[in-house]
Amino acid sequence: MTKAEIQQVKLRFGIIGNNEALMRAIDVAIQVAPTDLSVLITGESGVGKESFPQIIHQYSRRKHGQYIAVNCGAIPEGTIDSELFGHEKGAFTGAIGERKGYFGEADGGTIFLDEVGELPLPTQARLLRVLESGEFLKVGSSKVQKTNVRIVAATNVNLAQAISEGRFREDLYYRLNTVPIQVPPLRERGEDAFLLFRKFASDFAEKYRMPAIQLTEDAKQLLISYSWPGNVRQLKNITEQISIIETNREINAAILSGYLPAQNSMQRLPALFGVKESKSFESEREILYQVLFDMRQDVTELKKLVHEIMTERGKAAAPAVPATYFAQPPAVVTPVSQSVPTIIHPSIKSSHDIDDDIQDTEEYVEESLSLDEVEKEMIRKALEKHHGKRKSAAKDLNISERTLYRKIKEYGLD
Repeated sequence: MTKAEIQQVKLRFGIIGNNEALMRAIDVAIQVAPTDLSVLITGESGVGKESFPQIIHQYSRRKHGQYIAVNCGAIPEGTIDSELFGHEKGAFTGAIGERKGYFGEADGGTIFLDEVGELPLPTQARLLRVLESGEFLKVGSSKVQKTNVRIVAATNVNLAQAISEGRFREDLYYRLNTVPIQVPPLRERGEDAFLLFRKFASDFAEKYRMPAIQLTEDAKQLLISYSWPGNVRQLKNITEQISIIETNREINAAILSGYLPAQNSMQRLPALFGVKESKSFESEREILYQVLFDMRQDVTELKKLVHEIMTERGKAAAPAVPATYFAQPPAVVTPVSQSVPTIIHPSIKSSHDIDDDIQDTEEYVEESLSLDEVEKEMIRKALEKHHGKRKSAAKDLNISERTLYRKIKEYGLD
């Protein structure tokens, strides 16, 4: 199709942007529309995949038929078959009447299966039968039903990975993926982000009856370079926030950055995006990381306590523990209820000896330093010093009151 024809389609369906990959996706949707081939639309969440099934339907011979969009991920697994294929009266508890189902309602039209990767395996088998023969069975019925529907599916799940994990049928994937359409993420669309921002800003200005916000040049560059993990949906939400909250209608980079989550904030813990793991593994992994980070925080607090105790007792200055010593979490994770592992610390030397032998670590005689005893003694002294006032003692120890309460209870100091 020509660019002018594609531009008309964009105007009709409210698609904004001139990115080459986006234009190619629209072109493919229009080209495949007159056929009855099944189409699989892939792309990240929030990129606007829902516009393409409507393009396909409106430019097909089925445009006067029914168009039904189904969010497969929003329907409980126990009722998905009934929703899609219908059920007979009394087929299950609560089935007080007969139901036609979406495939029956959409006969002669188009059905859009959004988040198709969330379908349970038994439902996938039923869907495969519809694709192959146009036949299905209602729940609780043995009578074969016929339907003539065009199926367009969409997903943000990596279906190849889901197939390898046994969560999606390979034969269904190839039947759905007769014609693939890939919708690019917003971070790869360059200037399109600014065009979308202007459109959203204009819409919200009209909606809330206020002047439209505008971006300075530095804010525009920040907008274009941002990664937009939530894609167009995230951009729209942030534009609405700024339109309502900011009194200054000219938005610079400093103001805009206050509304953008830090680009590395989503990467603090390892995660697998677009891949569903088993619940037990995911839960264990999250608990493991939480325990590791909590332990590192506790060890850091204990290190401060040891240093203060050594200083208070007037002993020779102990060699400072390098910051890198605590850079990595312990290799062995112990339950939180257990005491913190003993840390082997170089024996204490005089400041003169330290100056002479600071590099000669082999001459140090290592001994086991019980952090529990040292910590208990330090807490006891702090409480005595402040006459039992825990808030003042916690401030003096440079730890939180919550940590102090826990330690007091653990050591029986209350």
